[in-house]
Amino acid sequence: MTGYIETERLYLRQWQASDFAIFAEMNADPEVMKYFPKLLSATMSDVIANKCQQLIKDNGWGFWAVSLKDCSEQIHAFIGFVGLNQTHADLHFAPCVEIAWRLRKDFWGQGYATEAARASLDFAFSELALDKIVAFTAVINQRSQLIMERIGMTDTQDNFYHPALNANHPLAEHVLYKITRQQWSSRD
Repeated sequence: MTGYIETERLYLRQWQASDFAIFAEMNADPEVMKYFPKLLSATMSDVIANKCQQLIKDNGWGFWAVSLKDCSEQIHAFIGFVGLNQTHADLHFAPCVEIAWRLRKDFWGQGYATEAARASLDFAFSELALDKIVAFTAVINQRSQLIMERIGMTDTQDNFYHPALNANHPLAEHVLYKITRQQWSSRD
């Protein structure tokens, strides 16, 4: 492994200290965090970024920091994260690996999440030789579901209530998508 993944427009790479403040801004943005139970403090954001950084260091993969290849200004280099993670043990479909993403809102709608997610799936199936990858989100998060479909995932029709949320919470009901290595290798 080279330590990063390169796509046409992006690098999926290890986290850098300069990413943390931008990540904290993202996690405090109500639009970015619309489908999460709460905004994150800078301290909690840093805890997550440190964990992402450590998991990549330990495993060679995880939620990679994403940056634009043609970016000349350092402040704009980090646009979010995309990658792979072990699912929480308390989910009924665990153990397995999930794919997820979170980008700064000024980089939405440009295909970056889709591009980085496809590269992550390719890594999962070709480098890690995983059998399947899942993705899940709140039922009302249509934007993420569209990305799941664009990268070849299918809705399992196995909706569930996230165990970390009260069943009455508007984000509690989640959809579960998946893709297998066979589906990935047989795509057009």
